[in-house]
Amino acid sequence: MATQTLIVAAVCFRDDADRILTVRKRGTSYFMLPGGKSEPGEGPEAAALREVHEELGVTVKSEDLALLGSWTGTAANELDTLVDATVYLSTVVIAPVASAEIVELRWADPTATSEPEFPLAPLLIDFVFPALTAA
Repeated sequence: MATQTLIVAAVCFRDDADRILTVRKRGTSYFMLPGGKSEPGEGPEAAALREVHEELGVTVKSEDLALLGSWTGTAANELDTLVDATVYLSTVVIAPVASAEIVELRWADPTATSEPEFPLAPLLIDFVFPALTAA
């Protein structure tokens, strides 16, 4: 049973081939969406925009985001932890650069039927990819 829940916000970016940008943070093994925890008094959308700027070096505006969904699932890199995630879909194509704690960027195909070549966070597999393919 999970001992804690992290509240996070993240953004789904697509490339021209409809793949989704994933990031791997320093000291972790799973790839996830760019994003992170809110600062005190910060709402999910503001947190997502700030985290994307810090992690990828890109500026995205509120009007470039659409709510994809909110889910609670198993955290990828923390034992006995859940994540309560608010996920936005970006309407802009970006040229990301790994910054801050991001050590690697990879594009993932949400419609792939085979196992991914790299470990993906449970939230992506269980909730985000199904939401993207259902839309």
